Amino acid sequence: MQNKLFKPHPWHGIEPGKNSPEIVTAFIEIVPTDTVKYEIDKESGYLKVDRLQKYSNLVPALYGFIPKTYCGKTIATFAAQKTKRTKMKGDGDPLDILVLTEKNISHGDIILEAIPIGGFRMIDKGEADDKIIAVFSKDEFYTQWKSINDVPRQIVDRLKHYFLTYKNLPGDKKPTCEITHVYDRKEAQQVIKLALDDYRNEIEGK
Repeated sequence: MQNKLFKPHPWHGIEPGKNSPEIVTAFIEIVPTDTVKYEIDKESGYLKVDRLQKYSNLVPALYGFIPKTYCGKTIATFAAQKTKRTKMKGDGDPLDILVLTEKNISHGDIILEAIPIGGFRMIDKGEADDKIIAVFSKDEFYTQWKSINDVPRQIVDRLKHYFLTYKNLPGDKKPTCEITHVYDRKEAQQVIKLALDDYRNEIEGK
C-alpha cells in the first residue's frame, strides 16, 4: 500500500531486477544532453544538482545506478585483489551504470531495463568506483552487442575519456580518476553481485 501512495526512493525502494545480474533495473540520473550533473540526494531520493559539467565534457551515454547496490567492503576487496593494491575502500555510493542506446531519451529521473555487457574498474582518489556498461534491453540495434568487445573502440574510448577528465581542471598535472581495467560481461555480472551483497550487508543489515 505504501508503494502505491508514495514514490519509492530510487536507491532503496526499487528492485534491481528479478533477473539480475544478467538484466538489471537502471535508474537514470543524467542524459547526454544535460549540461548539469544531477545525482540522487541520498536522504530524500530526489534528484539534486551536483555540479555544472565542466567545459564541453558531457556524459556520452545514459548514466545512473543500479538500485539496492552499494560499493562497500566487498567491492573494495575485489578491486584491491584485481589491482594488487592495499588500503582501498568503496566509494559509498550505489553501483554506477552507463546504458547505451541509439534512441534519444531526453531527461533523467526514469527507470529502464538494461543488459550489462562489461565495465570499467575505476579508482577515484583511492576508492573503488566501478562503472558498469550496459545496453538498453528494448533497443533492437544495440542489443546485438553481447560483450564490450563487440562495442566499437571509439565508443569505449569516448566513455573512458569522460571519466578520466570529468573532474579535472585545465592545468591539473595528476588525474583524479584512473581506469585500471576494462572487463567483460561475466566480470560485470560478478561486480553487480558483489555490490548487491554489500547493500544487503552494509545498508539493509543496519
